[in-house]
Amino acid sequence: MFGLSPEELAIFKELTTPHKIQDYLDTIPANLSKRGDTCFSPRMVLEKGRAHCIEGALIAATALWMHGEKPLLLDLKALDIDYDHVVALYKKNGYWGAISKTNHPVLRFRDPVYKSPRELALSYFHEYTFPKTGQKTLRSYSRPFSLKKFGTDWITSEKHLWDIALALDDFPHYPIVPKGQEKFIRDLSDIELTASKLSEWERKDPRT
Repeated sequence: MFGLSPEELAIFKELTTPHKIQDYLDTIPANLSKRGDTCFSPRMVLEKGRAHCIEGALIAATALWMHGEKPLLLDLKALDIDYDHVVALYKKNGYWGAISKTNHPVLRFRDPVYKSPRELALSYFHEYTFPKTGQKTLRSYSRPFSLKKFGTDWITSEKHLWDIALALDDFPHYPIVPKGQEKFIRDLSDIELTASKLSEWERKDPRT
């Protein structure tokens, strides 16, 4: 299935629910791009043993697809000073949730309680911050982005998946902050700023 090896397939066959997928992603060290920018395929993630957000989202989307769900991504765009974030979407009983690979303490898994992708995207707003300035930086979110249009070869590709990353970046996005409301956004308080600097995986860890 999907061109995966028996060993790879065995891993994905165990990832039967969003909870199991998230638990698995949480065991993978964060890819802090110490060796340069990457966009690993699921096969490359399993080989390299590390993943950042879009790489984890691609793993999650593959697992969801294998078990009968749609392989959907959601792109969250930030101000230029900050990084964008990508999650995999899933639905239960008509409500949206998200699977997320992040080194941040709160930009994580979302339970399926959101009526729309917009509601889900808004759940990330208050904690989507840039610690160096204390700003809340999330500004837009994409429509659900289906990976079916790319076929299945990307799952086992030995090349970086920049075509998928660029297509997602160019996909229609919608603003999070209503016109005229930017000036009312409050910077982080001291305790929020301290919390925002927490991370799960350390840069000095050789696995990252």
